[in-house]
Amino acid sequence: MSWLEKLMPSKMRGDGPRSKNSVPEGVWTKCGSCGAVLYTAEMERTLHVCPKCNAHQRLRARQRLDLFLDADPREELATGLEPKDPLKFRDSKKYRDRLSAAQKDSGEREAVVMMAGQLKTLPIVAGAMDFKFMGGSMGSVVGESFVRGVHEAIERETPFVFFSASGGARMQEGLFSLMQMGKTSAALSRLADRGLPFVSVLTHPTMGGVAASFAMLGDINVAEPEALVGFAGPRVIEQTVKQTLPEGFQRSEFLLEHGAIDMIVEREQLRDRIHGVVSMFTHQAPTLAAADDAPVGDTVDSAPAAEASAQAETPSAPTESGTS
Repeated sequence: MSWLEKLMPSKMRGDGPRSKNSVPEGVWTKCGSCGAVLYTAEMERTLHVCPKCNAHQRLRARQRLDLFLDADPREELATGLEPKDPLKFRDSKKYRDRLSAAQKDSGEREAVVMMAGQLKTLPIVAGAMDFKFMGGSMGSVVGESFVRGVHEAIERETPFVFFSASGGARMQEGLFSLMQMGKTSAALSRLADRGLPFVSVLTHPTMGGVAASFAMLGDINVAEPEALVGFAGPRVIEQTVKQTLPEGFQRSEFLLEHGAIDMIVEREQLRDRIHGVVSMFTHQAPTLAAADDAPVGDTVDSAPAAEASAQAETPSAPTESGTS
C-alpha cells in the first residue's frame, strides 16, 4: 500500500465494511445434470424435475411417499427397528459412527420408510429408500422393514409398491446384508402366492444387491427417466470386459428397449399410472378421483357403458319361430 493510499479514508480505498445483499439459504437449487440454477419453489412445483433438461432429481423417502400417497389416512410401519453393528466393523471409521452421522444428517433411523395408506382411496402399502442415508444401502433393518411391509400388505390384502434408490448391499454388515437379498425375495414369493400385486419403481440409482433382488421382481417394473439400474457400475464393467459399452447402457431407456423393465413413467404421472395398474390387478374400477386427475385430453366416456347397462336390464321381446 502506497503512502497516498494510507492517507485515504478506508471507504475510499474500498477495504472498509461492505454491505452484502444476503440471500436466504435454500432459495436456489442447482440441477445436478445441466447445472441450471433454479428457484427451489419452482423445483417443488415441478416435483423436483428440472424444467430445463427434465432431469429427475433425487427425492428423500418421505418426499416420495408424500407425493405418492393420499394425505390421509397414513400409518408408518416398522418404526421400532434400530441398526446394529454385529461385526464391530471398522474401516476408516467405526460403523457405529457412520450410522450416527447418517442418522443426524438425514433425520431418519435407517435408509427406508414404510407406510400403509391410500392411493386415490385405494388401500395400499408403500415404501421408499432414502439415498441420503449411507447411499440407500441395504442392511438388516432395510431388509426387515421391507419384509414387514410385505407382510402388512398380505394381512391387509392390499397391493405393495416400493421405490428403490440404493447403491446396493451395505458392506459394513457383510453376510447379514447379503442375506437380505434372499429374505426379501422370499417375502415377495409369499405376496405372489396370495395373488397380491407388487409394483417396483426404479429410481436413480438402483444398483448392486438391491437391483439383483427385490427391485427387479415386480409384477410390473416401472422406472423414472434416465435412472441408472444395474448390478455393477458401467466403469467397473468396462474395466472388466475391456470393451466400450453402448451409449446409455444401464439407463432406464436402454433397459426398456431390451425388455428388462415394463415402462418408463414421468414423475408427475406416477400416481395415475400406478393407480391404474394396481386397479387392474385388483379388479377394481378407477375411482372418480382418478378420472378427475386424468391428464387434459383423456376423457371418460360413460355413455357406452350406460347404454350397455340399459340394454342388459331391458328384457328382449319374444321371437316367434318359423316366421320370416
